[in-house]
Parts: sequence; C-alpha cells; structure tokens
Amino acid sequence: MKQHLLLSALVAASLTTQGQVATEYEKIVSKSIETTNIDTVAWIYSGTVNLGVNQGILHNWAAGGELASLTVNGLAQGTLTRYNRRHLWTNNLEAAYGLFYAYSNSFIPRKTDDRIDLTSKYGYRLSEKSNFYLTGLFNAKTQFTKGYDYEVPSWDTFSTSNFLSPLYLTLAPGIEYRKGSEISVFFSPLAARVTFVNRYYTSRNQEGAFGVPYNETSRFELGAYLTARYQKDLAENIAYRSRLDLYSNYLAKDRYENGILVKEDNPGNIDIMWDHFISFKFFKYFSLNLGLTAIYDNDIPYSTTYTDANGTVLPKEEPFQWMGWWQIKQTFSVGFNYKF
Repeated sequence: MKQHLLLSALVAASLTTQGQVATEYEKIVSKSIETTNIDTVAWIYSGTVNLGVNQGILHNWAAGGELASLTVNGLAQGTLTRYNRRHLWTNNLEAAYGLFYAYSNSFIPRKTDDRIDLTSKYGYRLSEKSNFYLTGLFNAKTQFTKGYDYEVPSWDTFSTSNFLSPLYLTLAPGIEYRKGSEISVFFSPLAARVTFVNRYYTSRNQEGAFGVPYNETSRFELGAYLTARYQKDLAENIAYRSRLDLYSNYLAKDRYENGILVKEDNPGNIDIMWDHFISFKFFKYFSLNLGLTAIYDNDIPYSTTYTDANGTVLPKEEPFQWMGWWQIKQTFSVGFNYKF
C-alpha cells in the first residue's frame, strides 16, 4: 500500500513539473520571452516589416510646391533567440532603406534612409533567478548603397559613403541586465571597435573620413560601451521601441599632421546614438509609423561651408545648421505593416 502511495506521489509530482515546463515553453513560443525556468530549451523568433509610400501631385497650386513627388521607404526588424537552460543567445537585425523621387530633379532617386545594423549577444545567467548575464557582444553597422551630399552642386560626381565604407565592428565582453522581452541593458568597460573605410574616402580630405586617418583604411578604438533597448506594446495596436548606444574611446587624443592640429578629441567626446520608433496599426496590415534618430559622433564633423570644383569655399544653404554636429533623421510614413 505504501509503495502504491509513493508511486502515485511521484507520478503526480512528475506531471506537475511537466505541466510547469510546458507552461513555460508555451509562454516562450508565444514570443513573450518571459521565463524563469532554468530547464527551458527553445528557439523563438519575431519581427516586423514596414513599407511606406507617400505620393503627391500639384497643378496650378497657388501656394507652390513640388509638382510631383514620391517617397518609398522600408524598415525590417527581426529577432532570433535561443534559450538553453542558463545560456541565452540573442540576435537582432535592423535594416532600413528609403528613396525620394521629385519632378524638379527628373525623378533621380535620392536616399532618405540607409542602414544595416546587426547585434549578436551570447550570455550566461549568473543564477537561476537572476536577471543578470555574463555576456559577449558583437555588433556590425554599415549601409546598402552609395551616399551623396545633395546640398553640393554636381553632387553625383563623387559619393560620401558606400556599402562597407564605413563598416563599424564592435566586440565587447560585459554584463547584461534583462527584464523579459521589454528591457535589455548591456555594459562593457573594455569594448574594441574597428572602423573600415575605402581609401577613396579617406584620401579626399586631410582629416580623413569617419575617424579613419588620411589615406588609411581602418582605425582601432578601445573604450567603454553601453547599449540599452526598450520595447513595449503600449496598446493592442500601438508598438514602441527605443535604443540608446554610448561609446567612449579611451585612446582618443588630439591628432596633428605636420605639426598642425587637424582634429581635437578626448575620451570625453562620447559617441551617442538614440533611436525611437512608434507604430500605430490600423485594420490588419496597415500602420502609421513615426521614427526619430539622433547621432553625435566626434569623428563626423559638420561644416557650414563646402568647396566647389574650382576650389572656392561657399556657404551651405541648409535650414538646420543650428543643430551643429548632431545627425538628425526624422521619418513619418503610412503603409504596409506585417508582424511575425
């Protein structure tokens, strides 16, 4: 009799444990990414694709404006995560591209957005109930196609950037705090970053390009790196996500060429990237999308003048000069939205 009671108790405990594991697994597969079960083993993925188109035509319009214009932009974001007990591997890919066509320039496309951003992190949870992970991070940033300075006359005679020029690679060991799928904060006190650029761009100016010295093709940096991500569904049809990156280069210092100061720099010149994106979904596959990105990088200065083909220095007629060295990108679109 005692043996039967003991066997029944063991079976009940086993079923309860299996039920808890199944519940945790179902929670993971439903993409909530909320689990404290140390025995969870699962692959999960999620992502969104946004395609937006804005079009306009004017005829005899008293207020004036572009006779015909078309803007097309796309944004894709995907996440692939591997849970293996206390091991966690997360991969995030963001890709964006946008083009503007206008009658005034014969519908020659001009870029409004262009970026590829891949982050891969492998972490080990410090304890079964901890939200902290010992983590290694790899990040790569570049773009799809050539970039141009459209403010300069004959802008299409030379490009200012290209695919893999620049290419930013970051490799960093550190510690990460994770709170479910909503909050992730990673910090590394010793992060290595390498910038690669084609010599075509670094040889055009005495200062080089993208922080890479004149006529060189790469630059190595070592410093402190912090990246934080936040994403949340504010309502059933409203999704918001934000990302903040900070980097301080310990090796930064003033650079001289032939005894002439060509660049002022120090570890206090912190690189900043702060990105926001909010999507208002309506019907099933359509949404209003609003994005704002602010970047400060001491390696990418801003000048209120440019040099023409004759070597004459001329002022730029640009309405946002008051922003200085900040790089600002704001987008608004209405279009197709697919979430998986």
